[in-house]
Amino acid sequence: MSNTPDIVVFYNNDVHAKISCREPSIGMEMVDYFTFTVPNARYTPAYRHKIWDGKIRLYNQYNELLYCGLMPYVIKFAEERNYTLKFNDDFVSTNFNNYSKEDTVDFLNSLNIHSRNAKLTPLPHQIEGVNYATNNNRCLLLSPTASGKSYIIYALVRHYQTKIKNKILIVVPTVSLVYQMLNDFKDYSSAVEWDIQTECHGVFSGQNKDTDRQIVVSTWQSIYKLSKKYFEQFECVIVDESHHMRSDSIKGIMEKLTKCPYRIGLTGTLDGMKTNKLVVEGLTGKVHRIAYTKDLIDANILSKLKIECITLKYTDDERKSNKNLKYDEEIKYLISHDRRNNFISDLALNLKGNTLILYQFVEKHGKLLHDLISSKNKDNNRKIYFVSGDIEADVRESMRKAVENENNAIIVASYGTFSTGINIRKLHNVIFASPSKGRVRVLQSIGRQLRKSDSKECAKLYDISDDMSWKSHQNYSLKHFMERLKIYSEEKFDYKTVSIKL
Repeated sequence: MSNTPDIVVFYNNDVHAKISCREPSIGMEMVDYFTFTVPNARYTPAYRHKIWDGKIRLYNQYNELLYCGLMPYVIKFAEERNYTLKFNDDFVSTNFNNYSKEDTVDFLNSLNIHSRNAKLTPLPHQIEGVNYATNNNRCLLLSPTASGKSYIIYALVRHYQTKIKNKILIVVPTVSLVYQMLNDFKDYSSAVEWDIQTECHGVFSGQNKDTDRQIVVSTWQSIYKLSKKYFEQFECVIVDESHHMRSDSIKGIMEKLTKCPYRIGLTGTLDGMKTNKLVVEGLTGKVHRIAYTKDLIDANILSKLKIECITLKYTDDERKSNKNLKYDEEIKYLISHDRRNNFISDLALNLKGNTLILYQFVEKHGKLLHDLISSKNKDNNRKIYFVSGDIEADVRESMRKAVENENNAIIVASYGTFSTGINIRKLHNVIFASPSKGRVRVLQSIGRQLRKSDSKECAKLYDISDDMSWKSHQNYSLKHFMERLKIYSEEKFDYKTVSIKL
């Protein structure tokens, strides 16, 4: 019997491991094991033109490369098939540590983290997140939106500053989040001699990408085209809202970080697709959930949430005449529907507290809703803000801060600018004005209002759906609503449904 292991894992770089199989047949099995069909691939031009078979293969049998973060799956693959597996001596991803929870608490207390001039006491899930990340050095922390991930990121930055000499890269999805992250860091360090002006550098459109400061906070859009040479300066990368790593641009950034052993992702949501989860885990490390939304609500860490699902019912003539609409035709019909838009605008004006209306299309819907609400605000007794990607990030940030000092403002904002990461504590109501079924977008949008504030007893979400079904035919907006109901049920949210004739 041969003493040669069936599978040997070698170090290639901090992105890929090299996996050598004793027999070609084992390599073919591994290719199959790490191959996944992409949902809805058949609708893509590449698939229709037979350029692509609709599958993603994470293991390449020819160059024998696989993401380092997927080593737990390689171990599972070998165990399931009784293959012998050896990690070569040169395979060192990162050294594991053995910090106790008490060690982590002592470290967090030493940072003297403040917010609004008051010392912050670390919450159990934040302690768990920092402890797990610093012990493993490669991981994907899964924690609900509004659970205080920027606190965790700040603590990790301060930790790695004591461990490494090279730079730390923090990647965020939007310019607004660069501003917000830097402002949070400034807030957290207000009681200690740690100055973001000397420690941190923000990178976004028009900003210099080179700096002597150790910590770089950047949008991925600003750096993904830079050469591999630029990324050699970073020894640690932290990716906020890391579910975006399934996109080719952010994958490209992570793959250029070949000399970066410390790799941590944070997100509130994953979309449930196994292939996307494995890509994100492969580029960072294995998923480790530190909290659930329902648990944080029950523990009074997040605001209570009530969801009112409002299904608008259309006339028989409208149902019958629109039964054959394609998806984009139905959306166009709905967002331009006078009675529907009047219902949304009246709802917003009748709600008490700060209200966020989320829309999808700027010109066709967002501006229309903003103008309609403004025209009905005859006494000018409500501050009304309009937010889209066309508005400069510093202006959006000033609006966000302004709302914190308001009690009855209305914000009409696109999903792209306000569904992800934006922190508004004093947000009482959210209205979903555009149909959507994406798990990430839905949960991220809900997270916008779960941060607690003294003026909010309970956060309220108004989910607008449209019933234009005719006989056995079910329209797209209603189908998307059914998908959202599944999400609410899975997350154990408190919701009720009502139908209103439009």
